[in-house]
Amino acid sequence: MRIAVIGAKGLPPKQGGIEHYCAEVYPRMVAQGHTVDLYARCSYTESSWLDHYDFQGVRITSLPGLELRGVDAFITSALGAIATTGNKYDIAHFHALGPSLFTGLARITSPAKVVVTCQGLDWQRAKWGSFSTQLIHLGEKAAVRFAHGIIVVSDALKSYFLQTYGRETIYIPNAPACYGESDPNFTYGTQLGLEPGRYILFLGRLVPEKRPDLLVEAFSTLKPKGWKLVIAGGVSDTRSFTAKLLEKIASNRDIVFAGELRGPRLWEIVRGAGLFVLPSDLEGLPLVMLEAMQEGIPVLGSDIPPHQQLISRGRGMLFEAGNLDSCVRSLDWAIHHPTAMAAMAQNAQKHVQLYYSWDRITSETLKLYTSLLNLPEPADIRQPSSTKLAGIVSKE
Repeated sequence: MRIAVIGAKGLPPKQGGIEHYCAEVYPRMVAQGHTVDLYARCSYTESSWLDHYDFQGVRITSLPGLELRGVDAFITSALGAIATTGNKYDIAHFHALGPSLFTGLARITSPAKVVVTCQGLDWQRAKWGSFSTQLIHLGEKAAVRFAHGIIVVSDALKSYFLQTYGRETIYIPNAPACYGESDPNFTYGTQLGLEPGRYILFLGRLVPEKRPDLLVEAFSTLKPKGWKLVIAGGVSDTRSFTAKLLEKIASNRDIVFAGELRGPRLWEIVRGAGLFVLPSDLEGLPLVMLEAMQEGIPVLGSDIPPHQQLISRGRGMLFEAGNLDSCVRSLDWAIHHPTAMAAMAQNAQKHVQLYYSWDRITSETLKLYTSLLNLPEPADIRQPSSTKLAGIVSKE
């Protein structure tokens, strides 16, 4: 198959779940004999316009854009959709709802089957202004109308599309990245003033919907003796929020801001954590939580549906989303019940190993591609009924 990928920032991955997803799935497809072209943003790849390079067999093309929040993504997604015109591709795969605004263009100008992967309801994210939010919402509606198949990464998203649009989707979850070797002597962690097993870790972009501010406030309220809190993550169009957060962190010597971590340093800090906490108000299916679970780290999360899917049934602890008192109580319990938390972590590790595999995800995605290529094209896609919308998605 010839596959075009639109909506990812680029490869290799630096930050973001979509880019890590693409880095895992598409090289595996190439290894099975398929051709994959990924249309990237030159602002991310730091390459000249229309430059090409190879990432593990995936051909990356850097598209021009404007380095303005939101604008860059829409311009490169539009150009990526234009690049699919003609008979060059069998599959045009859009990632995220914003880029999906241009699924109609790909559907009309190319015989390629159009696929959308929804990692989360991006229009709910606090970083977007009202105009961008409206465009992303339009992208969601375009995906429902024009995509031959929609992949969702959580049960909650599957329910959302069915209840909101009467649209069936394909549930194919994310999987955690495979960590490499890290320093057994915990050298970097020691430089940060950390002791293995005696710190709480938040890992993720510093954005309002992930609520690192709630965790900072809960930790400052609890003041657990002998424990520290590590905040690790990069800035994502939320400089004002980050500035206020760093101001709070600076006043507490038991809170460490580690910035954006990658590679061996990231692996070392995750593996050394005594507790991983994700207090988000909004997630798709968080890769960072899956990675902590895979590494056998005890996990505490807000009780949003994606977290319930991952760590309910004795695989971790949940607290009421957005509730400071609930977060404080749960932190206190987790810290003072290490044996119970270790048992939950063991259950979580087994669960991830059994159900979340990149090889399985690649296989399921290719199965969807193949089934869509065998479907006849409807005669009229301009006003599809809800029945037709449901009918163009293959059975799981």
